Amino acid sequence: MTLDFLYTQAKKVFTLIGLSMVSSGIAQELHLPAATQYLADNPFVLSPTFAGIGDNARVRANGFLQWVGIKDAPQNQALYADFRILDQSGVGIQVYNDKNGNTRQAGGKLSFAHHIILDYPSKQYLSFGISYNFNNFRIETSEIKSESLPNDRFTANSNFDVGFLYRKNRFYAALNVSNLLSKDLRQFNTAPEPSLLRNYQIYSGYVFRGNRDSRSEIEPSVYFQYFQSDGRSSTDVNLKYRYMDFQRTGYFWLGATYRFLNDQPMKPLSIGPMLGLKKSQFYMGYSYQITTNELAQYNSGTHMLTLGWDFFQGISNCPCTQNSVAED
Repeated sequence: MTLDFLYTQAKKVFTLIGLSMVSSGIAQELHLPAATQYLADNPFVLSPTFAGIGDNARVRANGFLQWVGIKDAPQNQALYADFRILDQSGVGIQVYNDKNGNTRQAGGKLSFAHHIILDYPSKQYLSFGISYNFNNFRIETSEIKSESLPNDRFTANSNFDVGFLYRKNRFYAALNVSNLLSKDLRQFNTAPEPSLLRNYQIYSGYVFRGNRDSRSEIEPSVYFQYFQSDGRSSTDVNLKYRYMDFQRTGYFWLGATYRFLNDQPMKPLSIGPMLGLKKSQFYMGYSYQITTNELAQYNSGTHMLTLGWDFFQGISNCPCTQNSVAED
């Protein structure tokens, strides 16, 4: 079996995926699949409620290449930035470019969040967030031989996300609802295409620390996604270990993630290690995921790299801010 033959078979797989996006409802518009970007100390990837959550401004550049070794495999590049405005509000922006087989999409999000104090002695806080999303989605049909798709299909859509975040000391739980509006179907009138893109995400975790002087932290977390259009759902189970330097100006961390479909919890979609480093204002994170589905024999896994910069430390004096490292 030659490498060219494997590429040909993989190309057929991605062609079927592209067709299914048009005809059977596995649409990706306005919802880029979250890999492990959010675990690179960047939960703003998941929800607008995390805009301006810290007492500084943060910029993260992220890129990942999925299923390395397969021609035309999914790849994504994105830039995230969020910062405080006033004492208890934050804004953020995301821009991205995504390629998946014969599909192309590019767009961005503008987010606003407000953070309030529920009870200061017990350190309880509540945040609300909203995002305006704009996405340009296109399917290139030149290599798909189908009478129902004689030309490229493209559409531009706007939508909104809303989210809520509750924090109590080192515990956090976020609920996010993406794509509140239905999709414009006029460019997809040759095949049945669902207009409902709404999906729900829950992200929750807890930071354990031995005592106030300890420089080690352990953070288990769970990320749940549910797609209303077809009832699909998946869960990520994550674990991170963080070790701070003596001056507490930086840290490094190690972690692992396990993703599965909720009707098949013992059959992971992917598993893999992660690591990261923060020194002063600079941040770097890397993750590697091993694919465990049928494509595993054709690829060597997924690589993701995150680079970041934190600046304007102390931009807000509100106790509702959240540092990268938990405080007592």
